[in-house]
Amino acid sequence: MSVSTSSPEKGIRVVTVDHPPVNALPTTGWLALADAVRTAGRDPEVRCVVLAAAGRGFNAGVDIKEIQAHGRTALIGANRGCHEAFSAVYECEVPVVAAVQGFCLGGGIGLAGNADAIVASEDATFGLPELDRGALGAATHLARLVPQHLMRTLYFTSRTATAAELHAHGSVWRVVPRAELAQAALELARDIAAKDGELLRLAKAALNGIDPVDVRRSYRFEQGFTYEASVSGVGDRVRDTFGEGPA
Repeated sequence: MSVSTSSPEKGIRVVTVDHPPVNALPTTGWLALADAVRTAGRDPEVRCVVLAAAGRGFNAGVDIKEIQAHGRTALIGANRGCHEAFSAVYECEVPVVAAVQGFCLGGGIGLAGNADAIVASEDATFGLPELDRGALGAATHLARLVPQHLMRTLYFTSRTATAAELHAHGSVWRVVPRAELAQAALELARDIAAKDGELLRLAKAALNGIDPVDVRRSYRFEQGFTYEASVSGVGDRVRDTFGEGPA
């Protein structure tokens, strides 16, 4: 599992997740990502963070195999890890630009939904297949990307929305060919980083302060139902069929 950071230009820090094959992160991965984002935001020289990923897609959520192998202990760890990573993006002291390619599923929605801006490749798709995986959660963040009724439809059906559809809803800033994604994200980050660093930090805190929904508490509320599903057995029953296709 690899979470790396780079500084391609003055004022910009890129945090990249690379965990083959699909960037589905174990607990340690979520915690490492949270630490990298928080560290970048605390650096007084940084004015914008780009959250990127290597490989086929942006993020496929939690590592289901870890939960299947270690049960509730792993589930609690995944819940805490996701909460830390999502919160780190939201609470980052400077704006965060998510560069999304391919699939953005489950935990990927938590990351992108808490980012300040999103640039996506033409092949990017966004969704929450939680009901197919014996879990719940991140509707809080999907609701920041699409209107309420579309969020519910996507959630209940486990279907996805394209980058073009999210661009039409105003939640994705630009949609570009995959080969141009890194540059497009960097261009937006450069525009942001051109602003006064101290004022940017004040602006980020101000915008978070006027959000109509406390995303941290809202997401923790959702996670309680994931744990309830596990305790009742329904979560394990659904999770055990993961990858087998329709019944």
